[in-house]
Amino acid sequence: MLKVLLVVAVIAFVVWLLVRLILRRIGDGGDGGASRPRVIGPDDDPDFLRDIDRRRRDPEDD
Repeated sequence: MLKVLLVVAVIAFVVWLLVRLILRRIGDGGDGGASRPRVIGPDDDPDFLRDIDRRRRDPEDD
């Protein structure tokens, strides 16, 4: 019974390891670890926020 439990534990660990590796590969775009440029949304862009603030202060200036 102990051998069966050990085999199940080893299989579970191997499956966990494979899933982790696959998800990591998918997460970085599958390009071998080369970094991609970070995508900045408009709400994170300082120029966009500055323009929104300017438009809010001077609505006739558009």
